[in-house]
Amino acid sequence: MNEPGTQVLMDQDTLVERIDASELPEWVEAHWKTFREGLLGQRNGTPFPCFFGAKSVANGDPLYTVCPSMSDAEALLSLRDTILEYLDVYRDHSDRASLVTFFKPPTEPMSEREYHNALWHILQTLHLHDPGPWPEDIPTDPDDPYWEFCLRGEPMFPTCRAPFYEKRKSRYCSIGLEITFQPRALFERLDVTADTEAGHQAREVIQDRLEGYDGVCPHADLGDWGVEGDREWLQYMLSEDESQAPDECPITVTREHPKPGARI
Repeated sequence: MNEPGTQVLMDQDTLVERIDASELPEWVEAHWKTFREGLLGQRNGTPFPCFFGAKSVANGDPLYTVCPSMSDAEALLSLRDTILEYLDVYRDHSDRASLVTFFKPPTEPMSEREYHNALWHILQTLHLHDPGPWPEDIPTDPDDPYWEFCLRGEPMFPTCRAPFYEKRKSRYCSIGLEITFQPRALFERLDVTADTEAGHQAREVIQDRLEGYDGVCPHADLGDWGVEGDREWLQYMLSEDESQAPDECPITVTREHPKPGARI
């Protein structure tokens, strides 16, 4: 962690130090500024809905990396390696150590459909180049309430912010794609999974804040892992325009390991 370079795993202090020293591209500084302002600021007099996320940024808990492309093979394989390093260290770093990933903005504006495609290309690539087998206790069918994305056997919740959001500002990032990888173990350590009283209370607070922050009702696809009728994959990048979003989960998951060669 905190090795020299850009496509590396950094703690928050190191990220800020490198930005201040102009050691990272300007788009990384722009990403960090909008991310920090979004999570620590207010909108419509309401703080950012996820108070766990806001508190973690205020305390400097997250880890960070940057990725110079949403499609380049070398860039995505480097991202995989960084995520694997993150999985080695996050438990010892902080109880709220999610991995925030800033992607280089595209040269031309992208549609919502293109951002959905980019996300699932990234996740499919990570899966196809996963060094570990898919967990036996996690279904391979995304249309199962117990499915969630995994890497090296670690279930996680990747959530996105992107430029196409106009109504749901809690998901808006003016710069480009941003993915925050959150292992399920983080939620379990905080005792805020769907099957706990603390989890129910946390979700009520978040839902109330969402309505105030976004100015619209919470998205119909929001739900919990393992709850019948809810689907994890729909929540990774919530739709703004349903006609632009996939009807079925675009990822193909296999238990075959090692996996056959992938085309990126």
